[in-house]
Amino acid sequence: MTACLNQAIPGTGFTVAQAVVPDTLTLTLSAASGFPNGRRLPDPVIDVTLAVIFLDLTRHSPALFAGLPVNPSANDQPFRTSFPYLAPPQGSPSLAATGGTSFNFRTDGPSSYVRVDRMGMPAVATALIGSSAKTAYNAADPVNDANGDFVPELTAQLTGLTNALADDLTGLGLTPCARPR
Repeated sequence: MTACLNQAIPGTGFTVAQAVVPDTLTLTLSAASGFPNGRRLPDPVIDVTLAVIFLDLTRHSPALFAGLPVNPSANDQPFRTSFPYLAPPQGSPSLAATGGTSFNFRTDGPSSYVRVDRMGMPAVATALIGSSAKTAYNAADPVNDANGDFVPELTAQLTGLTNALADDLTGLGLTPCARPR
């Protein structure tokens, strides 16, 4: 698994390990926008993340999975060009009678809230953290990532997934970055 995590991601200046640990959203204002430098709604975040985790990046592009014709070709409604950027709803949803001016925004301190999920790198919490560790992972902070608290979990999950997927990847003519055990 070390070989996979130490691969350089072309065009980014960092390795796979640096992209997934710590699990944070990184913005570099001098770089082009879009994943992995921030997010646009149509960015193929999961597809690219899985490609960089499983494929030999000296032989395959990080965009390989995103280029496969398995995803919808476009969103069914066009995204807005200004904040909040989301597409309009489908159909005729009910609208607030007040025009949305009577919201009661909470002003509680940060300790009143609980993090439900970490989504800096969505595939990490979704695919690379096992069920028994998800709550602890989602409650943790980037400092826990920097301390390597979840490296054993990530390694175990990556090993299991590599063992399960390597023959499928090679059967498709792809080169995995790790060899199954």
